[in-house]
Amino acid sequence: MTSPERQEFKKIKVAVVQAEPAFLDLDATTRLSCDLVAEAGRNDADLIAFPEAFIPTFVNWYEHLPEGKLARELDKRLFLNSVEVSGSHIEAIADACGRANINAVVGINERLNGSTGTMFNTHVHITRDGRIAGKHQKYVPTTGERQVHCPGRTGYYNAFKTDFGVVSGLICGENSNPLGQYAAAKSYPVVHVASWPFYFGPFLPMHHVIHTASAGLAYSLKCFVLSSVSRISQEYIDTLSPAIRDEDRTYLMHERAKKMGALIFDPLGRKIADGSGSEEQILYADIDLGDVIVPKMVADFAGHYNRPELFIDLLK
Repeated sequence: MTSPERQEFKKIKVAVVQAEPAFLDLDATTRLSCDLVAEAGRNDADLIAFPEAFIPTFVNWYEHLPEGKLARELDKRLFLNSVEVSGSHIEAIADACGRANINAVVGINERLNGSTGTMFNTHVHITRDGRIAGKHQKYVPTTGERQVHCPGRTGYYNAFKTDFGVVSGLICGENSNPLGQYAAAKSYPVVHVASWPFYFGPFLPMHHVIHTASAGLAYSLKCFVLSSVSRISQEYIDTLSPAIRDEDRTYLMHERAKKMGALIFDPLGRKIADGSGSEEQILYADIDLGDVIVPKMVADFAGHYNRPELFIDLLK
């Protein structure tokens, strides 16, 4: 009798991006992304995680600008420089993954193919053989994103299979969404990618939120969590400066100087790597996927440690 294939829990290396995108430049940010993939491959990484809407940039300007001439000009540039799936730019990154022998979760601002204004906040899932395995569109746009993004149309699923196990991913505020977490848990990920933008604004310290949400998510999912972040470029600040208050420009310069970085958490929610202050564009860590087993045996919220029939009425 042939036994079913047994899952192996390997030791792997992960790469988490903490770089500045080329502001609203699709070609340049695609080249940068391919370069980062190649670098991670040369360093023998098995998975690379990109920040939220890294290509061509996240729509952060609505934290400072009212809806008006400059904001709408930036919106138009965003649309013209956004990624179509499938299309030549995301295919170039997939090809780079194939050459580098690395899996990837790539954050893009997605343009609906053939449309004249419809966009999504999207994760693209790529396997190490250079194949686009699928995508996850953010369930609901957050704050200023609502000026440009549609609610996602890819359903609840947010994970894909790699050669070392399942990788799930959620985008920014989704990482605090209990139902999004449960959707991830149902796929039994060994690694989860949490992607984040440049900053939230003076009212909310983003790195505190990333640490809190990601540590809690790692503890709930019982897997490793990679929190990827963009960094604020000088070009972004210069573009906004003529239209924003002096105190907002000072805030952005201060945040840029801090170089807050990517974070990596183990299945107990403990921080095991922090790229803050580093000039490097990628944070690396070696992880043992066998570390997910005992925590999951104790509290499997997708299986034995739950009673979904008790909660079904909550969703009606």
